[in-house]
Amino acid sequence: MPATASGPDAMTGGPDPRQSGASSIQSLIGDALRETNELARKEIALFRAEMAGNVRQLIVGLACMVGSAVFAVVALLVLIGAFVKWLATIVGSEWLSALIVGGVLLILALGMALWARSVLSLSTLAPTRTTRQVRQDAQALSERVSG
Repeated sequence: MPATASGPDAMTGGPDPRQSGASSIQSLIGDALRETNELARKEIALFRAEMAGNVRQLIVGLACMVGSAVFAVVALLVLIGAFVKWLATIVGSEWLSALIVGGVLLILALGMALWARSVLSLSTLAPTRTTRQVRQDAQALSERVSG
């Protein structure tokens, strides 16, 4: 007696289409999870790279701030005496020349400190590229899911 097949494969001569549909949905979900995982890894790598650059900028800004402070102290302690005496010969008054020299050096130190503060502002340290990329990826994901 020949063996006869029974079930859905016997009638169509092929695999059950419901099983292949479920299989393709599973593979699509698996692909989506893998892509999401890969995207998250890439976003974290971008964040790390951007923050490393921001840390370098922070170090340069701090070094500039320290440099401005050192310059101000050195200028005030080393040059003030000689410059005040020289200006006193021109102005005719030692206290007036000391006031002029001190004011100029103070303005120079304040200018450098303000420049360093602008370099160290929090807005320049924020990871803007990563934020923009995450927004774009979220929008693309939502369009892909809804479309």
